[in-house]
Amino acid sequence: MQAKSEKSNQSAPLIVAGIFLGIGLGGFFDGIVLHQILQWHHMLSNIRPLTTMSNIDMNTIWDGLFHAFDWIMTVIGVVLLWRAGGREDVPWSSNIYFGSILTGAGLFNLVEGVIDHHILGIHHVKPGPNQLAWDLGFLALGAFLVIVGLVLVQKNGKNYEL
Repeated sequence: MQAKSEKSNQSAPLIVAGIFLGIGLGGFFDGIVLHQILQWHHMLSNIRPLTTMSNIDMNTIWDGLFHAFDWIMTVIGVVLLWRAGGREDVPWSSNIYFGSILTGAGLFNLVEGVIDHHILGIHHVKPGPNQLAWDLGFLALGAFLVIVGLVLVQKNGKNYEL
């Protein structure tokens, strides 16, 4: 029997794949739901308001670059998942896989929220009244996803025999 720490290390390829997939999928959710469907904001909408065609064009380009980043993260995640799937030493676990995806999505929210909403101020989740509350809620959701994801990943470790 292998020790818990050895099995945890063998889970690393699945965890890394899940985190990359979570970052990509979290970004796609943000871009599709908040940017396109709800139209609450666009990448540069706080510094280039959608009041002129030039600003609309600039925001559309930056939204496209944002989606390109999401796509790259997702492709990396799929490639890493494929490679992990080819390894016999990687234990397959729904808890590890989905926990890692939730962790990645939460990390996306935290990093994107801190950088774009608070440091750079290039956009807010929902501009206008209560925009700080929306931005903080976005960060809280990210932290929640990371915590739930890590709990799921750790939960799987308890099933290992020493």
